[in-house]
Amino acid sequence: MSESAFTVADLGGTTLRIARYGTDTDAVTDVRRTPTEGMDRHPGAPVPELQARVVEQLAELAGQAVERHRSSALALAFAGPVTADGRVMAAPTVWGGRGEPLPLRLLLEERLGVPVVVVNDLTAAVWRYVATEGEQPFCLITVSSGIGSKVYRAGEVLLDPEGHGGELGHWTCDPSPQAPPCDCGGRGHLGGIASGRGMQAAARRAALADPAGYARSRLAQGAPDPERLDNRTLVAAVRAGDDFATAVLRGGLAHLASAITSVFTSIGVRRYVLMGGFALAIGPRYAELLTEELRRLGCFGLSDAEIRRMVVLGEPDDDHGLIGAGRLLTARSTARQAVAVQ
Repeated sequence: MSESAFTVADLGGTTLRIARYGTDTDAVTDVRRTPTEGMDRHPGAPVPELQARVVEQLAELAGQAVERHRSSALALAFAGPVTADGRVMAAPTVWGGRGEPLPLRLLLEERLGVPVVVVNDLTAAVWRYVATEGEQPFCLITVSSGIGSKVYRAGEVLLDPEGHGGELGHWTCDPSPQAPPCDCGGRGHLGGIASGRGMQAAARRAALADPAGYARSRLAQGAPDPERLDNRTLVAAVRAGDDFATAVLRGGLAHLASAITSVFTSIGVRRYVLMGGFALAIGPRYAELLTEELRRLGCFGLSDAEIRRMVVLGEPDDDHGLIGAGRLLTARSTARQAVAVQ
């Protein structure tokens, strides 16, 4: 292969994606997906065991890919807060409880023998949208098995050295004792309520609370037993305009809209790019319903027309972290080369 390449990976709560990123083409090829060796596949396993499983899976599959791609480096987008030196501080959707910080960058470099960059998955994904969003600040929000966010402003992602920042999914939006649990072990967090997993649980609760309403909805056609209701059925019902399913979704979107108004009123970001399997599966209807909630709440100082322009959908694929990781690694490599020439 004449074109230089990096190996890029995106590890989420359900799926690990590994691909080849071409630095000349700015595109990913050889995309391979496999279930993440986390708590979804091994429910109830202790955190240290899950950490060991994930490290082994990454080292084995990334090592094969580095050799296959003849790549000079690996960039990993990881679903959890990551420090500037590549330590994973937590991974609620991967191994649940907090556990000990994991020096993932060092562990992978020892196994692979190439430079490794590890960043939060949203931090990586932001770099996919920097060019299209131009100079304006924006907040990237993912709604999938959990909820995450990152703000890009003045040429950088807003994070402190310990990786803090952009964890809207762990904002406590319901402080009541009976609030739904979050994968991290807390209660009432936005991610436990408005994520894909949260919405599935909410739909099941609504079905038990109103069996007659559930029986009349499209949800009952796809899942007569509410305990077997999955997100595929929920998404299809919302897209079809089912009132029962839409009301469930609105309950979660009310909390997400409140979080967005907090970000706007605190730092003035008025552009929100939505990605993640759950939000993108529903598609334009998701952005429309979220915008309705934002208009209902109001954003201090913005007109109705300005609020309508706040929310847009990201690209309809699952390559955000892969492409973003490749662009970030390319930018860092270019910067190092420029310094070396000086």
